[in-house]
Amino acid sequence: MIKLHHLNQSRSKRIIWLLEELGLDYEVVAYQRDSVTFLAPPELKSVHPLGKSPVIEDNGQVITESGAITEYLIEQYGAEKLAPQRGTQAYVEYLQWMHFAESSAILPLLLKVFVAKDGAEMNFLDGYADVETQKVMSYFNQCLEGKTYLVEERLTGADIMMSFIAEMLHKFGLLAQFENIQRYAALLAEHPAYQKANMLEAEYDSTVTH
Repeated sequence: MIKLHHLNQSRSKRIIWLLEELGLDYEVVAYQRDSVTFLAPPELKSVHPLGKSPVIEDNGQVITESGAITEYLIEQYGAEKLAPQRGTQAYVEYLQWMHFAESSAILPLLLKVFVAKDGAEMNFLDGYADVETQKVMSYFNQCLEGKTYLVEERLTGADIMMSFIAEMLHKFGLLAQFENIQRYAALLAEHPAYQKANMLEAEYDSTVTH
């Protein structure tokens, strides 16, 4: 059985969604962020030296990084369901969005998180984060013009990866600025497995009042 080491309020929720979408048997080992620092607990370092989440264990392997975990699980258990056929243009686009989620898309949003947590007046970083967010998210929004999903007009791992970006825009109160992303986020939220992932994440989060 696949074991997911899950950190509350993290990108790990995407892996819960993916596991549910693939209909796989899995076990969740839940960890809680420090209430003051919001950092992951030291217990995660016993799973992987970096002490970050998500991490999965499957067939004796320990696999880290959201994108790598997503690619691994889809290739092993659901390539036809959640990925285009290799060697096609759609597969190239799929890979682009898979990696875009954890590179160009996430960076300016993480900078905004750090700026907000720091709380000090900054000479450069605050403005840079805002400009980059607008640039990158405008590109994402434009790419969704006339589309439902990112690739092949169906749900793929690329959408699962990019769902976190839409969620972060919502948390920053920016989602309404990007009409296509807002529509896309609403579509993703209709998936039963997405809804179950939200429910399970809340159950595993000790900071949520049940």
